[in-house]
Amino acid sequence: MTIRLTINGAATQLPAGPHTTLLSALRSRGLTGCKEGCAEGECGACAVLVSRAEQDGTRWESVNACLVLLPALDGGEVVTAEGLGTPGNLHPAQYELAVHGGSQCGYCTPGFVCSMAAEYYRPDRTPGDHGAANGFDLHALSGNLCRCTGYRPIADAAYALGPPAQDDPLGQRRLQPAPAPQATALQAPEGAFFRPANLPGALALLAAHPGATILAGGTDLGVEVNLRHARPPVTVAVDALPELRVFEVGSDSLLLGAGLTLSDLERRLGDRVPLLAQWFPQFASRLIRNSATLGGNLGTASPIGDSPPALLALEASVQLVGPEGEREMPLADFFTGYRQTRRQPGELITAVRIPLPLSPLVAFHKVAKRRFDDISSVAVGYALKVEAGRVTRARIGLGGVAATPLRAYETEAALEGQPWTEETVRRAARILGSAGTPLSDHRASAAYRAAMLEQSLLKFFFESQEAAHDR
Repeated sequence: MTIRLTINGAATQLPAGPHTTLLSALRSRGLTGCKEGCAEGECGACAVLVSRAEQDGTRWESVNACLVLLPALDGGEVVTAEGLGTPGNLHPAQYELAVHGGSQCGYCTPGFVCSMAAEYYRPDRTPGDHGAANGFDLHALSGNLCRCTGYRPIADAAYALGPPAQDDPLGQRRLQPAPAPQATALQAPEGAFFRPANLPGALALLAAHPGATILAGGTDLGVEVNLRHARPPVTVAVDALPELRVFEVGSDSLLLGAGLTLSDLERRLGDRVPLLAQWFPQFASRLIRNSATLGGNLGTASPIGDSPPALLALEASVQLVGPEGEREMPLADFFTGYRQTRRQPGELITAVRIPLPLSPLVAFHKVAKRRFDDISSVAVGYALKVEAGRVTRARIGLGGVAATPLRAYETEAALEGQPWTEETVRRAARILGSAGTPLSDHRASAAYRAAMLEQSLLKFFFESQEAAHDR
């Protein structure tokens, strides 16, 4: 039971169980720069580079090795901090961190180096972008936490990086195709892992194993494996299925494949959907977005998942395929209870459809203890159309205030047909504050959640007025 993996340029075969993580496999080979800190994708101490297809070449992306199941990388390519440079020949990211004093205890440093290297090799990094002379997007490091150095010297190191040299090996590697995902079948006494080659193969596996765990980006399952010792009897990986990686821009809708990573969607969409452009940077961190998928986030049906509020405001629908064929339903009808949906046994989410045209007045508000790389206490998506000072269309999606994500229908009705004024909004905000059935937990009290809903709508209104004044 082995998988094939290229590590730091060397092809190798690794023993793998169905629940082995990339982190544990790397450390077992002596690559101990990859650390376990939180084991849930929040600290970035385990960050490594993986190769991903980019047109005819390769894109280096950073991921949390603690969340990646090793069989899901069968045939893939990984670079660790040890593979970037040596003590006598430091990689530019390692050198700049050293000379700028960006490391003290050093525990977090290899992860910072890998995330920094991924941004260093980003093909569209352009001087002046993101307010940086070298175009470095500091949000590339938002999933890496440091507890002793402080972030200023780390940022200084990032902003000191120039472009890769012409003879940079990993820079040159970008010109070659990335390894294609391999069909994988790994069976052991403790469970089985399958990566089918196509959609019919995936549906056949799900028919044979109706209770199988479906794996996309793994950012949810990896946490279950690490912290709750989950050991699914059968895991079926679907993220590489071509049928789940569609991206279509039509005259009346956008079709977003359920297997595309959020980073991939962010690049493809650009500013085409302003509400999602606001949402993407607030979804966890770049490390997570490089793995997480839209289908996975919806399929887990978490009431605090960040994608449903935005997609509910956009009136998105979900496409599914299963033994009975294809079907499509509004996302507002998809969730039925806590982590429960209308997806039937044997079905897969294949895509999300967003209707066009889009409402022009939008916002995504996320209330959390940290601004980035955190779970929402409350999340709200807004999409409104205001004509001649009157609200003609209002769609509001909510997360964190009930057992499921939900539409704020009563608040929408209180806004539609009314003048877009402070009086109207304050009246609607009181209705929004009573939406759902919020609970008190370690993230926020029920009263706080209700208050944040009210304040969110008021904030949305006043920011829209300021934007209109600026125009």
